[in-house]
Amino acid sequence: MAVLVDGSTKVLVQGITGREGSFHTEAMIRYGTKVVAGVTPGKGGSSVHGVPVYDSVEEAMRAHPEINASIVFVPARFAPDAVYEAIDAGIGMIVVITEGIPIHEGIRLIRYARMRGVRVIGPNTPGVITPGECKLGIMPGHVFSRGRVGIVSRSGTLTYEVAMQLTSAGLGQSTCIGIGGDPVVGTDFIEVLELFRQDPGTDAVVLIGEIGGDAEERVARYVVETGYPKPIVAYVAGRTAPPGKRMGHAGAIISMGVGDAESKIRALSSAGIRVASTPFEIPALVREALSSTTPRS
Repeated sequence: MAVLVDGSTKVLVQGITGREGSFHTEAMIRYGTKVVAGVTPGKGGSSVHGVPVYDSVEEAMRAHPEINASIVFVPARFAPDAVYEAIDAGIGMIVVITEGIPIHEGIRLIRYARMRGVRVIGPNTPGVITPGECKLGIMPGHVFSRGRVGIVSRSGTLTYEVAMQLTSAGLGQSTCIGIGGDPVVGTDFIEVLELFRQDPGTDAVVLIGEIGGDAEERVARYVVETGYPKPIVAYVAGRTAPPGKRMGHAGAIISMGVGDAESKIRALSSAGIRVASTPFEIPALVREALSSTTPRS
């Protein structure tokens, strides 16, 4: 079993002829991801790494009706239109790599996606990977390994670091999902935890949070209120960040006394979640959690 993507996922790359789109398309293909088509307006009829390119998503879908996921490598100015195009074409999941989409545009496109029953991952996300099956994103595939620990994260680079630590400790991953670093995202921590709750291939979850907003506090309430059945190990980045300073990306900012690391750590700990002081502690805490908990799906 896998969450969101697996070996059968058929992928469309929007913005495939750009520098980032081309580079990461090649990397995804090398990993084994089934990239079946790409879209760049005006470049239809060409190909990138053997992948046919079309002028529109509608045209690509007519030629490849098996497409069920899209990944967006389109500059922020044009990315919302690319997402709307994919939604209207009937693609069920859209991973938005693009950083810098204005918040009001992000809110609008996420609301539209929800109305149409489409799942958006991101914006400003490294993507989703089910190790050994499908890499739909920009993460370095070699640090991940097959296993039964799910990862959900607000931070791209920390996702890679934690995956490497787990892999080195012999703890493989079921699926790893970067929800994105913007203040408003298409799929949040709680929605991913629900997916992991239902996944028989996930025995424990690592949650990587950071300063800014109240997403981690909401996770703590959710875990208590729903009696979450699988152990969670968390890490919150940004303990030393000064208030009012943006750290890393748009979502990582402490303001008006809300969003600091210590309040998040207190909330998570009070919900019975093991919280690591550094990423290097995570594998030991995961082993401890698995040894003391009988997971239920």
